[in-house]
Amino acid sequence: MVRGKSVPSRNIDRWLWLAGIIVIVDQLSKWLVLAWLQPGDSIYVAPFFNWVLTFNAGAAFSFLSDASGWQRWFFTVLALVISAWIVSILPRHSGEFRLSLALTMILGGAIGNVIDRLRFGAVIDFVQWHAGGFYWPAFNVADAAISVGAVLMVWDQFAAGHHGKGAARPGHGERS
Repeated sequence: MVRGKSVPSRNIDRWLWLAGIIVIVDQLSKWLVLAWLQPGDSIYVAPFFNWVLTFNAGAAFSFLSDASGWQRWFFTVLALVISAWIVSILPRHSGEFRLSLALTMILGGAIGNVIDRLRFGAVIDFVQWHAGGFYWPAFNVADAAISVGAVLMVWDQFAAGHHGKGAARPGHGERS
């Protein structure tokens, strides 16, 4: 403890464990889907979603999925670089729950999808939501973790802004 200031925790073990759990749940869910469905299968579950099995060679919403194959390595390297960056900054923010949770969810999701790209050359997607004849692109646990993590990051930034312009929030903007 430094006079009146708490020193941020540098221990990121709990965050790395959580990222590992996200990867395990993601990979386990994909393993189950691969065991139950064939590519192109669609199983009606409820009026708003189906189980499907698709292989997405692109990124979110099938962005670049029809490219010639270079995107597999581009998105793999990009996810690994982002993952390394997250692991490098987590120690500075490990005491900030919402930001660390956001970064951890993105980390776990990125690694889960990297595993698919390395194993299959594409990401396995299997949850398909729909309403009124409109079908959203299929997604998976890793995609959901990345999306929730991104929303939490935005929320964290807006929450930081509520402390007034120029006002430092504990853990934000402090250098050690």
